[in-house]
Amino acid sequence: MILDHARACGASAAQAAVSHNVGLAVTVRRGEVETLEYERDQQMGLVAYFGQSKGAASTTDFSPEALRQTAEAACRIARHTEPDPHAGLPDPDEQARDWPDLQLDHPWDCPAGRAIDLARQVETAGFGVDPRVDNSEGASVSTRRAMSVLGDTQGFMGGYRSTRHSISCALVARGDGGMQRDYAYGTSRDPSWLPAGEAIGREAAERALRRLGARKLGTRQCPVLFVPEMARSLIGSFARAVSGGAQYRKSSFLLDAAGQEIFPDWMHIVEDPLLPGALGSAPFDGEGVRTRPRDLVTAGVLQDYILDSYAARRLGLRTTGNAGGARNVSVKPHPGEKGLQALLSDMGTGLLVTEMIGQGVNLVTGDYSRGAAGFWVENGEIAYPVEEITIAGNLRDVFRGIGAVGSDVDIRGNIRTGSILVEAMTVAGD
Repeated sequence: MILDHARACGASAAQAAVSHNVGLAVTVRRGEVETLEYERDQQMGLVAYFGQSKGAASTTDFSPEALRQTAEAACRIARHTEPDPHAGLPDPDEQARDWPDLQLDHPWDCPAGRAIDLARQVETAGFGVDPRVDNSEGASVSTRRAMSVLGDTQGFMGGYRSTRHSISCALVARGDGGMQRDYAYGTSRDPSWLPAGEAIGREAAERALRRLGARKLGTRQCPVLFVPEMARSLIGSFARAVSGGAQYRKSSFLLDAAGQEIFPDWMHIVEDPLLPGALGSAPFDGEGVRTRPRDLVTAGVLQDYILDSYAARRLGLRTTGNAGGARNVSVKPHPGEKGLQALLSDMGTGLLVTEMIGQGVNLVTGDYSRGAAGFWVENGEIAYPVEEITIAGNLRDVFRGIGAVGSDVDIRGNIRTGSILVEAMTVAGD
């Protein structure tokens, strides 16, 4: 209906996106309910084109009158917008016509009372690990189900349901003259894939306890091993640097880097938006363009950028089906099946990073500097916890200096990687 309204207002082309979400989130702290939130929202957004002039409007009211007014608003804006030669709907030949069931929809029958009980069990399990775990920042349980539909005046129409569920806990331990906090979590589209709540509570407690007695380090150059949760941020910086927006704005340290060797010659990074049940999967992108598996990096060489239709036109290229970003970016382990302990042995002496603070990444220059905490490692074994340090380098050097990627792949996100060992970075402390 809203597309018909846009046409009636004179739009040469239009695209409409509809979302409907329902969800529940609870947080318990020290056994008491701290927050209880229900979510139920809906939205429709319309993009209208008058030639290559673009206007956009949205509404949460799906009544016929509201839809008509939204279409009129988008068209009114488009009439007063300067033409952009790169604007417009995607090439119809690029759009999806059929797609597989990606198994993204797994509703969880978890009403508020059950969610509260589960959160309490998580926290109680953490407190039961050791009497030094004596405070909590809360245990949380959330469940969410979404419906997304996209359609345009070129005849594309598609939609799918998806779910996302999570359990998390953050605990505080006291001892050795100080306090430390840490957390654990599980997240998945299918609730049956979540770890047991008690296991999450115990893991949060054990992680907090391991950090007691943390020391500072003097400034030095040394190997740095990022656990998977932290390694994800390195690969995320790479993905942002090779995005279409960063490329056409010339705001990337990897500008015009396609065909260049960015990583060691064994490095292999793929994108697979069609992984069944994965958190980043989608049958089509935010423009209706078909998604497909592809290599981003082969033998260390950047194969392609991450492009939507607009960025592709700006660069004289074709869309890669990435309106909305990259999906399921996966770093292949190397060498062999080496987990965290094996990588610690390979590193010998250096820093194991388990937490990072701040956003000190300059994508224009590649300069990287972030607060960190973790463990100092000697002879392949953890010697003691460390805190209040900074790790720094330039991402070009960091990427080329990757010595190994572990097999301990973390799949709890859109970037899937094992631990990453960097041969040398600057670690600053006292």
